[in-house]
Amino acid sequence: MIDAHFHCWQLARADYGWLTPELAPIYRDVSVADWQQQAQTWGVSGGVLVQAAPTAQETQFLLQQAQDNPAVLGVVGWIDMLAPDAVQQVARCAEQPLLKGLRPMLQDLGDPDWILQPAIQPVLSAMARSALVFDALITPVHLPRILALTQAHPDLTVVVDHGAKPVIDAAAMDPWREAMTQLARQTDPAKVVCKLSGLWTEAPAGQAVDVVRPWCEALLDIWGSERLLWGSDWPVLELAGAYAAWQALSQDVLLKLEPAQRMAVLGENARRIYRL
Repeated sequence: MIDAHFHCWQLARADYGWLTPELAPIYRDVSVADWQQQAQTWGVSGGVLVQAAPTAQETQFLLQQAQDNPAVLGVVGWIDMLAPDAVQQVARCAEQPLLKGLRPMLQDLGDPDWILQPAIQPVLSAMARSALVFDALITPVHLPRILALTQAHPDLTVVVDHGAKPVIDAAAMDPWREAMTQLARQTDPAKVVCKLSGLWTEAPAGQAVDVVRPWCEALLDIWGSERLLWGSDWPVLELAGAYAAWQALSQDVLLKLEPAQRMAVLGENARRIYRL
């Protein structure tokens, strides 16, 4: 099994603008070894380490963690896509064998059309040429924008993080499902996929993990076993509950699949998409 989405950080690095003392359960230093302690219990042998700060220093920090820890199979980093030398930065990123993708923190940017601005299009084209994955950290408002992005860059591999972070409320489910279904149906199955991760922390505080079961089942129905990548989003997950609880629910949702399909979601899809 592969955990397609986890984090580590050191608070002293001080570039995590979102990570404040108010987030007490996760406001601490987190190492790769801490993640392994959670993951190995469930037979997870490796993972994809994903950026949590919008700085070049974060990318270098994560690459160092990957070089020091064989369980880190790949890194999703960050570059300033509006920098004058952004295309050259992509080329340098592609020279790093452990750097598998890049992730602008779109959810934190005020303009939902930010990723579609003309200045960024050569950067996305360079990512496609370099076989770097675009991780889309988005909310439902971005889904039509990501569809437009995939149409403009059909050779770019796109991973939708956390099911596009839906509002966990039955009243909001239908519009999210429709937008996700449109994205899945109108894109190349080999190029555009989605992570089964990060849902529980979108639910109201204090809810048991089963509250997100309908959204997990919807993602499986929409994307199918060949286009879904399981991830923990640990330690952010701890704002909602335990790694074990999320793993148990995920395994239960996937029980209806054939064993090979389950293993696709739980590892082989991540291996293929991120070239691990």
